[in-house]
Amino acid sequence: MDAELTIVIPAKNEAEMLPKLLRSLCRQDYEGMGATRVIVADAGSTDGTVEVALSFRDRLAVEVIPGGLPSVGRNAGAKLATTEYVLFLDADVELPEPTLLRRALWRMRRRNLHLVTTSIACREGNFFDDALYAGNNFMQHVGSFLKPFATGMFMLFDREAFWALGGFNERALFAEDYLLSKGVARLRFRIVRGKILTTNRRFQKLGHGRMVWMFFKTMVHSWDDGYFLRDQGYWGEAG
Repeated sequence: MDAELTIVIPAKNEAEMLPKLLRSLCRQDYEGMGATRVIVADAGSTDGTVEVALSFRDRLAVEVIPGGLPSVGRNAGAKLATTEYVLFLDADVELPEPTLLRRALWRMRRRNLHLVTTSIACREGNFFDDALYAGNNFMQHVGSFLKPFATGMFMLFDREAFWALGGFNERALFAEDYLLSKGVARLRFRIVRGKILTTNRRFQKLGHGRMVWMFFKTMVHSWDDGYFLRDQGYWGEAG
């Protein structure tokens, strides 16, 4: 089949986590996986991330391009895409269900959607990690009735709709994924059944309390785009 999907993964020093994601892509039962470009936008890694990514070229159509902060890397990859759909994934996630990608694309086609996301779970988290991601998933579902909310961990976009929204705001210093997703029309957004797995390193670096506070402030300022252009200290502490 002709390629309909491009996958973009921003990365910096992800030599440990990236193989888990790429292996999980190899296990997907989506029949177009072999023709799908997997673009790793590398932000100057020094730990062998580039070499790790390219070591999968015998299993995936992997290529590496220069990246930057996630918004910059995601946009750089999207600019190279010519396919109908673009999937943005964080480098520290994995797709544990081999049917997830196929089902997400089926939903996109059938409903003529602009954005599809899924739930998040922690790979090896404690009770508090699991509780915070469960809270995130709950708010994501509640918010879908008012204003779409998706994270950069898994954002499957219609490419034309993505660029109609301007892509990721490269001036955004916080929650650039939320800033973009909230611009999607509510009826063109869905949360597909299933989940991705990620780490608890965000909580380890920032602390559970600070992450909850930052999430709360994001919700409070959801109508104030300027808030996301001001430095909230996230990248300095969590990057």
